[in-house]
Amino acid sequence: MESDVLRNWKISGEHPKWKRDQLQQALKLRGYSRKTIKAYCSQIERFLASLPQVDTDISTSNVQTYCLSLLERGVSHSSVNQTISAIRFYCRHVLHHPTEIQYICPKKQTKLPNVMSEKEVAQLLKSITNLKHKTILYLTYSAGLRVGEVVRLRYSDLDTERQTLIVRQGKGQKDRRTLLSSLAWEIVQNYIAAYRPNRWLFPGQSSDRHLTERSVQKVFEEARQRGGIVKKVSIHALRHSFATHLLENGTDLRYIQELLGHTSAKTTQRYTHVSTKNIQRIQSPLDRMDMGD
Repeated sequence: MESDVLRNWKISGEHPKWKRDQLQQALKLRGYSRKTIKAYCSQIERFLASLPQVDTDISTSNVQTYCLSLLERGVSHSSVNQTISAIRFYCRHVLHHPTEIQYICPKKQTKLPNVMSEKEVAQLLKSITNLKHKTILYLTYSAGLRVGEVVRLRYSDLDTERQTLIVRQGKGQKDRRTLLSSLAWEIVQNYIAAYRPNRWLFPGQSSDRHLTERSVQKVFEEARQRGGIVKKVSIHALRHSFATHLLENGTDLRYIQELLGHTSAKTTQRYTHVSTKNIQRIQSPLDRMDMGD
């Protein structure tokens, strides 16, 4: 339970160590994305609320205690590592902490991407009747987009001459080109003729703001259920499936890396572990045995 003091500073924003404006400014100056800025602010606020007293200094001990509590609650290792990065940044660039706090980062977990088969993707896409929703999910899969990238698309990002799609300032503040499927382009044209979007290709309730990521996630979940997809996957599975299906159809891993916008080839190599093409060529030793009575 939080003390009354901690509850009060969270409401008033007057905790002596909580300097939200300075943190946001320091992150912006160093080119951090809006998503990371929001995440860092939330993580620092929760961490400060966990300190036993308002005037408690930030030390190695209470950082480790807090991170251990997160792990015990089932928070992923990657989220805990981001929390540690946020605290390190806050101490160094905002509080100008006089001493270097020693951090122990939990070992990174290795998880395979959740992937749908080509049949499952087709099943999901065919289940959508709403033209706007269909256009969003067709583009997400056919171009291997993140949900934050598809909601920020503009009509001018579609290069029909080169059959490519430009992703502006994706993860890591990078522009990249990826595929513009002919089938997806046909659906986009129908969508534009019907909806006539202005600034954003997929505007939200207000035309000057794009559709929210949460709205698109709900669109995907409804399509997953309607299409009878049993796998518990999120919209990000369309991006994973795009990469895996390209790999299984013989596309070079280096090209897939470029299309996805991965800085490191190691990130793209994860898809070699979920591709079933080579696995299916290997015969189990059991199938070579004569098990007849």
